[in-house]
Order: sequence, then C-alpha cells, then structure tokens
Amino acid sequence: MKFTKPSVSIADQITLLEARGMAVPDPAHAAHCLQHISYYRLRAYWLPFEEPTPLAGGHKFKDGTSFEDVLALYAFDRRLRLHVMDAIERIEVSLRGSWAHHLAMKYGPHGYLDPGLYDRADYYAKAFANLIEEIERSKDTFIVHYRTKYDDPEHPPIWMTAEVMSLGQLSKWVGNLKLRADRQAIAKPYGLDEKVLVSVAHHLTYVRNICAHHGRLWNKQFTVTMIVPNSPASLRLAMNAASARKLYNTLAVVGYMMGIVAPGTLWRQSLIELMDSCPLAEESAMGFPPNWTNLPAWKPPTI
Repeated sequence: MKFTKPSVSIADQITLLEARGMAVPDPAHAAHCLQHISYYRLRAYWLPFEEPTPLAGGHKFKDGTSFEDVLALYAFDRRLRLHVMDAIERIEVSLRGSWAHHLAMKYGPHGYLDPGLYDRADYYAKAFANLIEEIERSKDTFIVHYRTKYDDPEHPPIWMTAEVMSLGQLSKWVGNLKLRADRQAIAKPYGLDEKVLVSVAHHLTYVRNICAHHGRLWNKQFTVTMIVPNSPASLRLAMNAASARKLYNTLAVVGYMMGIVAPGTLWRQSLIELMDSCPLAEESAMGFPPNWTNLPAWKPPTI
C-alpha cells in the first residue's frame, strides 16, 4: 500500500481535532504544544479518549474531551517516567556494586574475565567484546588512568568496569555465571532468587530504555516481562499475575528494591501521590489491582 497521507499544518491540526469533537479552549496554547511536543507524539495520549465511528477507520472523541485532558495525561506520564528512572538509576548502581564486590572478593580484581566462570562461551565472547568497546570508548578519568599506568592485566579491574557497564550488559554477565552459588550471592542482598533478579534486571533495562527515549510508559503493553517473584511474601502479595505485561508489577518490584537500596525512601508514597494527581490515568490500564494501596507492600513503614 502506498502512503498517501499529506502533511498538515498546526492550524489545520487544531481544526481537525475540533472537527472530531475535542474542545480546544486555548488555541494559542494548543498550537504551542503541537509545535514543541508534536501532533504525532500527543496522539498516543488522546487514544484513550477516542471512540469509533461508523466510517471505516474513522474515530471521534468522547463527549467532553478537552485538549487540556490530553496534556494532563501527557504531563502525568512524563512525571511517571522521571520517577521510575530515578529508582532504576539507584537500583542499577546497587546491582553493579553487588556484582563487582562478590566477584572481586571471590575471584580477585580481574577474575571476572576468566571464561571458565561462565556457562555459555558464545555469550561470554559477545559480552566481553561489548565491554571492551565500552572501555575503549570511555573517557572517564579512572579508565584513562588505568590504561596510562598499567599494561598488565590489559583491562581494568571489575570495580572500574562496573562503572562503564550498562544495566543490560550487567544482566547478561550475571545471568551467564556458571555457578548458581555466585548468582545467588549477588542476589542475596535483595532477598530475591537469582533467576528472578536476572529477569528483573533484564526487564528494567527494557523499561529504562523506554524512559530514556521519552516513550509512553503509563499504559504500555510490555514485550519484555519478568518472572513474578514468589518471595518475600509482601512482594508476592503485591504482584498482579493477571497483568504481566502492564506497568503495575514493574512498579511493585521497583518499590520493593528501592526499600532495600534506599532504606527510608519515600518513593512508594510519592508514587501513590502521583497516581492520585491524575484521575485520567486509569489504573486498570496500568495493571493496578483494586485497592492496591491497602496491600502491605504499599503501606508506609512503621516508625
């Protein structure tokens, strides 16, 4: 099929929205938003307000839909992404530290580079090649210092390489460790089984990439999911197994891990406040179970 849709000016975009039933109370503000956000990007946020029409492929907006409603949902999603990114950053840093400390103490500063530690030689070779690219590309002072001062071993110790390793790379290094005891030791500080931790790290890499590229998060249907934890009990009870591809389970796991990484954090309470701030963001579209704030995992810590 040949693409035949024409380019549409911002003024005509507003006319089109109004013709489909969206109220645009402040056309100048709408024009500003369409200029700096774009019609196509905002379209993802007015989809929940659409309803079909008898015309094939046509749609109109539900009665009472306003451009300001779309902006409110867009702003909510932006705040949600920032909130999730803040947590993933802290979790990623913690996972790097857990991985580096365990392997350094057990196998020495450069023991992590021993191919014998890993289950799949092809996975190791690919991970090693990617890591070397990151090290060679790095302009970090500590990497430059190591390369300038030392030539044996050729590559930096694990606590340095951990600092230039992405969460996605880290999940592959941990997941490919041959000994379950090593994976369990890395997972132990988080109270999670090693398979769950590797799965969570892989999933959070996917979620982080959505956030980092400013993608829609709130009602996203995830293609990369994670193993639902069976323990600890508070986390297991907080999970919604019926919505494995929606955001809620991610938020539950992130909230749990933030409680470990940053004791006393108000991340979960802030999430509740964020959810309350935007009634237009339907909780069911995000996979939230009914009365989720009453679950033990979401209760504020007792003093």
